[in-house]
Amino acid sequence: MSWLKKLMPARIRTEPAAGRKRSVPEGLWEKCGNCGAVLYRPELEENLEVCPKCNHHMAIRGRARLEKFLDAGSTSEIGAALGPTDVLRFKDQKKYSDRIKAAQKSTGERDALIAMQGTLKARPLVACAFDFAYMGGSMGSVVGERFALAAERALEIGCPLVCFSATGGARMQESLFSLMQMAKTSAALGRLRAAGLPYISVMTHPTTGGVSASLAMLGDINMAEPNALIGFAGPRVIEQTVRETLPEGFQRSEFLVEHGAIDQICDRRELRDRIATLLALLMRQARPVDDADAA
Repeated sequence: MSWLKKLMPARIRTEPAAGRKRSVPEGLWEKCGNCGAVLYRPELEENLEVCPKCNHHMAIRGRARLEKFLDAGSTSEIGAALGPTDVLRFKDQKKYSDRIKAAQKSTGERDALIAMQGTLKARPLVACAFDFAYMGGSMGSVVGERFALAAERALEIGCPLVCFSATGGARMQESLFSLMQMAKTSAALGRLRAAGLPYISVMTHPTTGGVSASLAMLGDINMAEPNALIGFAGPRVIEQTVRETLPEGFQRSEFLVEHGAIDQICDRRELRDRIATLLALLMRQARPVDDADAA
């Protein structure tokens, strides 16, 4: 075949030049953990991290969720300057102070809850969302304080509060300081309820531990995303404790709605319209126009 190579023009190459490898840019494609489909990352982000093939709800960052949920350009953050401190000088395999630095560097967030004031369908709303990427969305002093500040802001302007939970529970590195946040957030919701202002809790995968035992289950309406794990202790811990095999789908949102533990399940892509409608009913306002109809 050497004679054929000699006849080929110099500009036509059958092999890549030395040192030049053709590769797909990193992060451009993602594989669905449920059906295995290879998904185009920009399309997946537009679909709110829900697989268009099987409707599997993947993890979504807290800030991205709020930016998609609230009206564009209407948001202002609450308690953004607050950050955690290692009061107890706690150390397990690593120092808590080192864990804080690592989590802040990897996520770009100061703590695991983001709270924002904005509008939903042009109506005032305060919303907050857990970021599971930050130490498993664990609830420490800053998370409790930001949630309480969000409730106080809702009281101040007379609007509803919505919270999206994605958490492993209380932050063990803060010991009793983290457990105190269960009472603190519950008291803040009590003041909101006394003022007649609605609170909608949306539980996503996973919602467990101290958060599920406090603010996540105290909504006037408790909602969940499909197939979300929701409960206090995990299913493996319960099985080891009671020494019995748990029912199929135990602690998943479908199981909980069937047994009356939560009110309804809603696809993430429909949450904006669904919550706007529910809040209009609770606030005795006219039903807002759905995004699809407005478009």
